[in-house]
Amino acid sequence: MNRRLFLKSAAAAGASAFAHLPLVQAALPKMKITRVRAFAPPRPNPLFNQADTVVTIETDAGITGVGEGGFPDTLKQCAGRLIGQDPQHIERLWQDMSRSFFYPPGREKEDALGALDLALWDIRGKVLKLPVHEILGGMTRNFCECYNTGGTVPGIKPGMSLKDRAAATVAAGYRAFRMGAADTPANTTYNTRQKVNQLFEDCQQVRDGVGKNGDFCIDFHQRFDLIDAVRGCDLIEGLAPFFVEDPVRAEAFNDDLPKLRKMVKVPIAAGEEWGNRWDFNRLVENHDIDFVRATLPNVGGITEMMKVAAICETHFVGIVPHFTGPIATAALVNSLGTFSGPLLMEYSYAGRDLPHLPVCMDFKDGKLYPNERPGLGVELDMSKLTPLLEVTKYDTNRAQTYFRPDGSITNW
Repeated sequence: MNRRLFLKSAAAAGASAFAHLPLVQAALPKMKITRVRAFAPPRPNPLFNQADTVVTIETDAGITGVGEGGFPDTLKQCAGRLIGQDPQHIERLWQDMSRSFFYPPGREKEDALGALDLALWDIRGKVLKLPVHEILGGMTRNFCECYNTGGTVPGIKPGMSLKDRAAATVAAGYRAFRMGAADTPANTTYNTRQKVNQLFEDCQQVRDGVGKNGDFCIDFHQRFDLIDAVRGCDLIEGLAPFFVEDPVRAEAFNDDLPKLRKMVKVPIAAGEEWGNRWDFNRLVENHDIDFVRATLPNVGGITEMMKVAAICETHFVGIVPHFTGPIATAALVNSLGTFSGPLLMEYSYAGRDLPHLPVCMDFKDGKLYPNERPGLGVELDMSKLTPLLEVTKYDTNRAQTYFRPDGSITNW
């Protein structure tokens, strides 16, 4: 191509809304999003704002992406921005869904945006006939170590002591035994000072169960005020927990966690209720926490999670993502399996039937393994799903997107 023709074609490309995309996109087949749908799984969990709603993004190329998260009212607005767009422009679509409306997305809408982002990455993998972890640079580990929450563990029976449960969990191949801070049944009285006193005895049992070199983690569940959290951390310091999770209230994280960090020596994990990176980047930069609990789809999907991982890697902070739905867990293996820092996955599906997902996660002996299936590596049985939402029209709805001179999106 001569110089004049090159400059002419470059100018035409610059006028395009997708001019900022790398030239490699030209090698991918053109396609458009035609429909976005949301479904309830067979046994939806209403407890979490981070819903296990199943979402699908369909294209005119016959490729459908699968994601998970959000509710119909939070999904609808984001989905309306996708119709007619090329699903392979993932970062641009993320920016558009996040910034087209006056108010930035709150945590519930960020979760919905993240669900759609998972489906976009699933499409990308299917187009390239590669698992998402290969597209992101490849796995840095042979498997993802796990700890159990809620799933069945071989050898554990009702009525067993903490010591025996901890021993059985480690014997089953899990990296760590997870426990609550003197848990009681929901909707009952929780006497904080009494529970702090009970804490040491419970943790001592667990340390005996996992052994000298075994690991355990304990979730304070944000039930303690700062001074009780300090006392609880000090009591169990000598028992060497892997981490203490959510020691203070999430609303006070940015104030109380830096204070707590200066007062205690146990490793701290926090953030299962966070949204995107702006919720916690200062805590990571200042090393006020040792593990980030940010998860999918809550952070805004894989697109945002990889930025979270980069911040953590920069400051040598590990990631212990909170469990969400099974599709999101499969997406965590694909994304955080490529993270080079410390990683421990929370797993809650051992022994559980997932009738709408005949193919999903590869779990064995307390570990999640990558696979070579395209995209996120999950397959849906649509007959087991209940329709909730269908979006087929591009929704301007007074949404306004502004562009810089180079075509990239800026705030309106």
